[in-house]
Amino acid sequence: MESINQTIIEADVVEALRTCFDPEIPVNIYEMGLIYSVKVDEAGSVQIEMTLTSPHCPAAQSIPAEVEGKVRQIAGVTEVNIDIVWEPPWDQSKMSEAARLQLGML
Repeated sequence: MESINQTIIEADVVEALRTCFDPEIPVNIYEMGLIYSVKVDEAGSVQIEMTLTSPHCPAAQSIPAEVEGKVRQIAGVTEVNIDIVWEPPWDQSKMSEAARLQLGML
C-alpha cells in the first residue's frame, strides 16, 4: 500500500512533468502522452518510463535531462531513474484531449 508521502510525491512529479516541453511542440510532455508511468517507492526513489515522439527527436538528450533535473528538486525525492522506451511506440492517440485541442486536432 502506498504511503501518503508517495502519493504526494507522485502528484508533484506529474506537476513537474507538466512544465517540460518538446521545443518543437507547444504542449507539455505529460499531455502529449510521452510519460508512460511514474512510480515512487517508500524511500522516495522515482522511476519514470517515458518515450519521445521519435527516436530521431532533436531533443532526445535535453528532454530526459530536464525531466530528471525538475524531478530531483521535489521535496522527498531521493533518486530519479528515467527509462526511455520505444515500445509501445508513441502516436497521436496517446495525447490528452486537451493536447489535441491545443494543437487544433479535434
